Amino acid sequence: MGVVLGGILALSAASPALSVQPDEVLADPGLEHRARAISQELRCLVCQNQSIDDSNAPLARDLRLLVRDRLKAGDSDEKVMEFVTDRYGDYVLLRPPFKATTLVLWLGPFAVLALGAVGTFLFLRGRRGAAATADTAPLSADEQRRLDALLRKDD
Repeated sequence: MGVVLGGILALSAASPALSVQPDEVLADPGLEHRARAISQELRCLVCQNQSIDDSNAPLARDLRLLVRDRLKAGDSDEKVMEFVTDRYGDYVLLRPPFKATTLVLWLGPFAVLALGAVGTFLFLRGRRGAAATADTAPLSADEQRRLDALLRKDD
């Protein structure tokens, strides 16, 4: 029992493995910390929903190395981000800025949700209207007798 509990605790304490290779790690811990922080803000252009810090894609590795090279050259974090976005556009950012060129990214999901709500409303209104205008003529005398006979048979 104790071994199982120890194993569960060890697994729960384990952090996810990141894709930074040992040969990429900078000797200066301060620069490495900055590189990791920047890498977590940049989108892998192959994986798209992962940061370059988490991705195993060759392009992500190239971007991680590029970030480290720029930091070693003395660039500030802002200059590194500016360099990468100048080269790849705002799409490379996991949190793109709110500006005219990224409005679709920010407002698109709300527009799709609103269109879906309007479509659902119109569909339901159309169904309700069709049900209300359906042919609901009263039963003829013969149909009423047959219905009464069927109902009496069930009792």
